[in-house]
Amino acid sequence: MSHEKNEASGYPEAQSWKSQEAMLGARTEVSRWRAVKNCLYRHLVKVLGEDWIFLLLLGALMALVSWAMDFIGSRGLRFYKYLFALVEGNIGLQYLVWVCYPLALILFSSLFCQIVSPQAVGSGIPELKTIIRGAVLHEYLTLRTFVAKTVGLTVALSAGFPLGKEGPFVHIASICATLLNQLLCFISGRREEPYYLRADILTVGCALGISCCFGTPLAGVLFSIEVTCSHFGVRSYWRGFLGGAFSAFIFRVLSVWVKDTVTLTALFKTNFRGDIPFDLQEMPAFAIIGIASGFFGALFVYLNRQIIVFMRKKNFVTKILKKQRLIYPAVVTFVLATLRFPPGVGQFFGAGLMPRETINSLFDNYTWTKTIDPRGLGNSAQWFIPHLNIFIVMALYFVMHFWMAALAVTMPVPCGAFVPVFNLGAVLGRFVGELMALLFPDGLVSNGNLYHILPGEYAVIGAAAMTGAVTHAVSTAVICFELTGQISHVLPMMVAVILANMVAQGLQPSLYDSIIQIKKLPYLPELSWSSANKYNIQVGDIMVRDVTSIASTSTYGDLLHVLRQTKLKFFPFVDTPDTNTLLGSIDRTEVEGLLQRRISAYRRQPAAAAEADEEGRNGETGASFTGEAESSFAYIDQEDAEGQQREGLEAVKVQTEDPRPPSPVPAEEPTQTSGIYQKKQKGTGQVASRFEEMLTLEEIYRWEQREKNVVVNFETCRIDQSPFQLVEGTSLQKTHTLFSLLGLDRAYVTSMGKLVGVVALAEIQAAIEGSYQKGFRLPPPLASFRDVKHARNSGRTATSNSSGK
Repeated sequence: MSHEKNEASGYPEAQSWKSQEAMLGARTEVSRWRAVKNCLYRHLVKVLGEDWIFLLLLGALMALVSWAMDFIGSRGLRFYKYLFALVEGNIGLQYLVWVCYPLALILFSSLFCQIVSPQAVGSGIPELKTIIRGAVLHEYLTLRTFVAKTVGLTVALSAGFPLGKEGPFVHIASICATLLNQLLCFISGRREEPYYLRADILTVGCALGISCCFGTPLAGVLFSIEVTCSHFGVRSYWRGFLGGAFSAFIFRVLSVWVKDTVTLTALFKTNFRGDIPFDLQEMPAFAIIGIASGFFGALFVYLNRQIIVFMRKKNFVTKILKKQRLIYPAVVTFVLATLRFPPGVGQFFGAGLMPRETINSLFDNYTWTKTIDPRGLGNSAQWFIPHLNIFIVMALYFVMHFWMAALAVTMPVPCGAFVPVFNLGAVLGRFVGELMALLFPDGLVSNGNLYHILPGEYAVIGAAAMTGAVTHAVSTAVICFELTGQISHVLPMMVAVILANMVAQGLQPSLYDSIIQIKKLPYLPELSWSSANKYNIQVGDIMVRDVTSIASTSTYGDLLHVLRQTKLKFFPFVDTPDTNTLLGSIDRTEVEGLLQRRISAYRRQPAAAAEADEEGRNGETGASFTGEAESSFAYIDQEDAEGQQREGLEAVKVQTEDPRPPSPVPAEEPTQTSGIYQKKQKGTGQVASRFEEMLTLEEIYRWEQREKNVVVNFETCRIDQSPFQLVEGTSLQKTHTLFSLLGLDRAYVTSMGKLVGVVALAEIQAAIEGSYQKGFRLPPPLASFRDVKHARNSGRTATSNSSGK
């Protein structure tokens, strides 16, 4: 009753009660909205963490990037042909346009990659193979590399040279997969993915790269497994197919949207007969294509490697090219453009056709040997040269583009070799098909039925066989199925691809393995079944027994000696040097951090102050802060410390190329200070230098010697308490499997808990290759046949023969 009176009378108590009630309602409303917001945020974070969201986002992004690159590249080639046609009638201006246009684009691509990210040069698949295996290659999966690779590849493809898109785009897709995964992990608050999940992400990225590069989702997954993985997790199978199918669909839809195509069709649409696609009598011709593709594929790898090895040799020419990195791409572009000039020599081998136009013309349904008037053949008419046989034109094209492609892919620009080799295989197959049509002009008769020969079918089979021989992959047949929309030739195509792989694998490594071996990347070669003697090798036969370790009783001086003596990235941690019981593994950076925190200019501050108080050097200290003697003394101390720091850091620089310890460096002179960790902390440099001026060089040396004799407290550093261990009796085959599956780069060998050795990638590589020398020696073409013949003549045993290779 009193409350109603207060409310009616308008007392301040009533107004206060109303305001409190309104504030309480507003807070309740705010808390409700906040709860709804938090619920939505948690739901969004949960959804973003799902695999299918990641795959759809990655597929859409890569399809957009691939379509944009193709769109810009096609417009660039169209502008190139427009400029060439604009100056028709003037040979000089035509030559100038024909040479200067690709020259400018190639130089821009090379310069852009050199400035932004040198890791963007080349294919990228060899580096991805090593990264998926577990090796760490810096700057290969960063945003800078993505920008450099995308821009450089787009510009290089616009030049119209025999350069491929497949390899670099696989690298681009893997970078996108890594960056997108990091972004989603940051949004959802997840921890960084372990090694096996990162490998799965990169494998999915490779599959999406192939899928939206050619619009082939099935072949994308299979090719990524064959080329990049030694072991593939079945759990990633559905991820690859989902992402690949979605990216290929978006890629083809974008082409329809800009009216490049009428509907969703294959990239290189063919119209071969489907009822009876081939006759059994044609199988020998298909087998000949496969065998010839194997030999030519091995020769292509060998030629490409010889060019790279020649450019890496130290001579006068290579010294100039290393100093002026734009000279090599400029010279190669000028030579290739001059030889491909259509009114010049290029008119005799169809140089006026761009790569995609060449493939379309080789896959057509016409029989060129039966064509009288080629004017109605479209782009295929450029293969007809007056007074020159069509077989000579195709042979000239194959020979000229063979060495041109092998040379062009060595330029320092983002480029691949898949499309150039695809063209070469198509020409080889077309040559055999036209020859069959010439030998059997009326077709082949079987069971009273007449079958006409279509050379375009042979071109498709030759393209699959040639690319399979160079990449050592069988899935190139599936790529051709999806590229052409024809699956009726599955049997002859598989026969040709398998024969090509059999021949090529017996002669040379794949193009990607060849580059890995040339660059000496940390990658394990395959342990073939034929190397029976390799299965008898054990870890105890190949391990390094002289192991530099760190004990729990080590002093700071011991740590400094270990850093100067070896260049290892990780050190085994044992209890004492006598028992040598393995306790764990310590990273080199952790050891450097321990020394830096203990022996440094910043650490010397309290020591200098304490010594000044104990020895009563107040007057002497005050004098040291003023006058000419103070500045000269500080200069000497600082110069000596900085010089020693640079010297020490160079001595302990990490080098991962050879994990075995090098020869120990000479010990430091007793009259000099180590000064390795004299680096001044940011914001305390002036204070540190003032305190250092309290000490003479001799006092600094005595102080460092006292600190070096102190036993290290390892509780402040991170120690891997479960490093991977093997026993001496572990076979090489099991060790190879473990290293491949787990992505290991080293393993400690123990006996009853005692450290007896260490085995790293270098030792396993040397054991598989049959030599403990550094690097790799690749066999020349036909080496296997030569070695077998030599073994028969000399009567050597199989064991000595394999160890001598």
